[in-house]
Amino acid sequence: MAPRSSHSLRCCPCGRRLGLLGTRAAALLRLRPSKASGAGPSDPEAIMERFHPRRPDWYQELYAKVLKKCMRSYEAKVAAYKAKLFSQLTGKSKKILELGVGTGANFKYYASAVDINVIGVDPNKKMEKYAQAAAVAAGLPLTNFSFMQGVGESLPVGDDTMDAVIGTLVLCSVTDIDMALKEIKRVLKPGGLFLFIEHVAAHDGSLLRCMQSILDPLQQFVSDGCHLTRETGKLISEAGFSSVDLNMTVLSSLSLIGPHVYGIACK
Repeated sequence: MAPRSSHSLRCCPCGRRLGLLGTRAAALLRLRPSKASGAGPSDPEAIMERFHPRRPDWYQELYAKVLKKCMRSYEAKVAAYKAKLFSQLTGKSKKILELGVGTGANFKYYASAVDINVIGVDPNKKMEKYAQAAAVAAGLPLTNFSFMQGVGESLPVGDDTMDAVIGTLVLCSVTDIDMALKEIKRVLKPGGLFLFIEHVAAHDGSLLRCMQSILDPLQQFVSDGCHLTRETGKLISEAGFSSVDLNMTVLSSLSLIGPHVYGIACK
């Protein structure tokens, strides 16, 4: 099914880990997604090293603290997007994997559901304590939350096990986006949902796209692999999901990462 497209909710960006060049602390921010046992080498250490080489503990701790503190204004701006998107999670979504869980900023939108179980996947182990605190604050018992260190190219769960996968601002920074999308499809149950919000490349030929192309190498360097020119919406729509509800908007307050896509893909 071809994705539906709409221009609405002119507000702000989306996701957890902003990687824009003009924002203070941007050079410290940006992770990538999850890992596991489904693809690539079976050794978790080898998988991590291949897709997200080990960072020093001090860097990971600093990154987690900065992310927690500096994303507050962003989260306030994007609240309307997230509220609308996560309201689509049905009562049947009991097993959820959040890709690039970070400090757990999304939990307040969905984690209070009864009998829900959440797996948070992130390459930064220092995020765990922040994600746990956010889970408790959102009403999710720690017995129903698991943090797993990993990357999106190899998710740490079995085939057809998840009712939903959530990813907000993470596909911009995975090493292999096609592999990550295959992993998302692999772990979803038939009919399972992938909820996403991502910043994307501006239109070809536009001044913004030109600026994104020029600054993309620097962005990747200072923002832990974040790409400014990925056509993530197109890649999601071509990934083989049974249906994709794809919405587009431009968040003018965010300049370089203003163009966004958000929506739901169904396996």
